[in-house]
Amino acid sequence: MIREILIYGSLWNIFVFVLYGIDKGRAVRGKWRISEKTLLLLTLCGAGLGAFLGGNYFHHKTRKWYFQVIWYLGIIIQIAICYVIWKVRK
Repeated sequence: MIREILIYGSLWNIFVFVLYGIDKGRAVRGKWRISEKTLLLLTLCGAGLGAFLGGNYFHHKTRKWYFQVIWYLGIIIQIAICYVIWKVRK
């Protein structure tokens, strides 16, 4: 069970990382974009690290203070989830 949760979390972070890349590509080409609300919500749903890495790797949304705050909050949420899983496992 723990293994499946870790796989799900990893895939979710990779998915959000890729979404930041897709949105950056669309922004450069002036095409339809993924809404900021969607990116922020996905970040808070357990993809803080993926969003942080995606935002910085693609240089996307890095100047917006609220993205920075949500990225760090998302990372804290991920750490809390890992801690709870670790405690339940014992």
